[in-house]
Amino acid sequence: MANLLQQILIQIHKNITPTLEEEQYFVSLLNPQKLKQGEFIEKSGEITHHFIHVISGCLMTYYTNKEGNDQVIQFATAGWWTGDLHSLTTQQPSIYTTRALADSEVLLLPHLRMEELMLRFPKFERYFRIMFQNSLVTHQKRIIEAFSLPAETRYNNFQKRYPQLEQYVPLKYIASYLGITPEFLSKIRRKRSS
Repeated sequence: MANLLQQILIQIHKNITPTLEEEQYFVSLLNPQKLKQGEFIEKSGEITHHFIHVISGCLMTYYTNKEGNDQVIQFATAGWWTGDLHSLTTQQPSIYTTRALADSEVLLLPHLRMEELMLRFPKFERYFRIMFQNSLVTHQKRIIEAFSLPAETRYNNFQKRYPQLEQYVPLKYIASYLGITPEFLSKIRRKRSS
């Protein structure tokens, strides 16, 4: 447990410099959880109660459309925060599902405790603002790429940004994330290996 907490504190220190008291309070709010591959941590139709920090493994967040097809919204690996922010902040049911693509270890930060943390120690409000800004920038870049770049370039960029992800993620989910069919992704991969 101490090692897990040390990892998240290292990440926090990249953005803010909390005092020992602030660190200890923050750590006291976190609930460690282990997930088996395929296990759900959030389900569509349920209210999101925790913000999730990934210590190890890989989580996938996706939306299931009316036809029953899963559209991958995000992958989260070690060092990433994830969760449905809309559901978390409004306490309305989520439209997303999040599950483990590999055995994973996460730290859960309950919504109400997160609010208390930011009120009591404003440095953490700054920390989460930085996290949310970075997330927004990443999502905006992804949208621009989806509209303006060919599929092969999007796949190349995906591999550069997330070099370890393909060890966890089946190709059908990478294809969904890129907005292409699994067959087209296989064609791109075959072309590159020839």
